[in-house]
Amino acid sequence: MMQDFWKTAANNQLIPSHEWLLQGSVLNQHREALKHRLQGLCDNSETGSEQFDDHEMVYTLRGVEQSFKLNVRHALHHNDRPWHVRYVGNDMNKTPDIPVRSYIEAAVSDNITKFLTDMGFRFDYEFVARGFLYKRGKMKVTISTIFKLIQPGNTQDNNLEQVSASHLVELSVLTSVAENVEQDIKNFAEQLKPLVTLEKVDYRHLVS
Repeated sequence: MMQDFWKTAANNQLIPSHEWLLQGSVLNQHREALKHRLQGLCDNSETGSEQFDDHEMVYTLRGVEQSFKLNVRHALHHNDRPWHVRYVGNDMNKTPDIPVRSYIEAAVSDNITKFLTDMGFRFDYEFVARGFLYKRGKMKVTISTIFKLIQPGNTQDNNLEQVSASHLVELSVLTSVAENVEQDIKNFAEQLKPLVTLEKVDYRHLVS
């Protein structure tokens, strides 16, 4: 039932349904240089980046043939903002350069976790992502520091542990089915070298 709901939403183009994504990492000593580079390249060059401090939880519905995951995210210091639930599908791009995944996101109320549990989803894992957001047209670049929660559910600073000395960098574009932005993404990623190398990450190889 949940799969049918999300597929119907995508087919009716209620929201952008494809995500193009490249990922990389930058060491702490090079993060400021990357921020300055992005500030010069992106639309918010005068106002600077947007900052975020989000708590993200992943829920899984396990089926006979495959599992179905939903990501729930909310801002930690902006209680007036809605929570968001996101579905990200498998890579549909046959080329080796940039993964393209079905993508559906919706604003929801803060009781979404109870709703998912009632629907049969099981809590999988959680983390806190803090960082900076830059935009250039449809392209979005985030620099995120990822923290694990020592005690589950407690997002206070004294309960967070940074998972790595490097920071996650993601370049993404949300498009309709018909749009192809591959060359635009490649050209922009080239402008960020050598500070960060953005590439396709195949998570199947990481867990195999």
